[in-house]
Amino acid sequence: MTDSLNGRIVVVTGAGRGLGRQHALRLAREGASVIVNDLITNGEDPAQDVVDEIEALGGAAITDHHSVTTWDSAQAIINTAIERFGRLDGLVCNAGFLRDKMLTNMSEAEWDDVTKVHQYGTFYTLRHAAAHWRERHKTGEDVNASAVLTTAISGLHSNVGQVNYGAAKAAIALMAVSSARELTRYGVRVNAISPLARTRLTESAPRFATTADDGFDEVDPEHVSPLVAWLLSASCRASAQVYAVFGREIHRYKMWSPQQSAVTDATWTVESVAAALSDWSEQYEPDVIPGLPAPSRTR
Repeated sequence: MTDSLNGRIVVVTGAGRGLGRQHALRLAREGASVIVNDLITNGEDPAQDVVDEIEALGGAAITDHHSVTTWDSAQAIINTAIERFGRLDGLVCNAGFLRDKMLTNMSEAEWDDVTKVHQYGTFYTLRHAAAHWRERHKTGEDVNASAVLTTAISGLHSNVGQVNYGAAKAAIALMAVSSARELTRYGVRVNAISPLARTRLTESAPRFATTADDGFDEVDPEHVSPLVAWLLSASCRASAQVYAVFGREIHRYKMWSPQQSAVTDATWTVESVAAALSDWSEQYEPDVIPGLPAPSRTR
């Protein structure tokens, strides 16, 4: 058990299955009390199933069934923690789903639905949690709180057929950095993770069905949750960071930064731009970081 997680109160959205479930279980094992948020669909209550698992392990957890997609329901998620435990120490914005389609075939609803769950849902829950932390800080309390947002390789490198998902996930990565810079004055840290893991969203892809020759399953979602637990721990100081995590690897990203530069002593013309930039061969190549897997569907 991690001492700096013991007694922490943490909300995990979309925690009924997949990555969210693993996060909730890991946090509970490390001593946190977990609000397991997920929807009841088709009569199934996956959040309650996770709570039952946590309680069987001797941990503390309660369910929350509100959606992240509206201002009021996201506020209700945060209120669940405050009303039951008196405060909130951590937030994991994990809820999401896919509506993949090529750009020329994507409908307005497919764009809106994905944006609403990922980008809006992350903003709504983070905003209400931040307001809670700010109010505690204003009363003189020494706040030590943390939020972990979920971006994706599609948002950091792009992926064909995921303009909606990638755009929302790119926004979430920036949201983590921007909000971290705003909230540090209140004792709040914010980071983002880009997990590569087998979930209901990815299990049909061939790359998620294989394991290494030594039997190690690098896309098992359990490999992601230790990073989440560390970021939420009271002793962690990391903030405004974006991490990619899968298997035995963790990578820290840097924000957009100039890779090449051109300067003119005159005024730019079309011809001088063409001459200055024509040897920038990298602009015609896919943006893939060596060592990382090619972009793929992941939450």
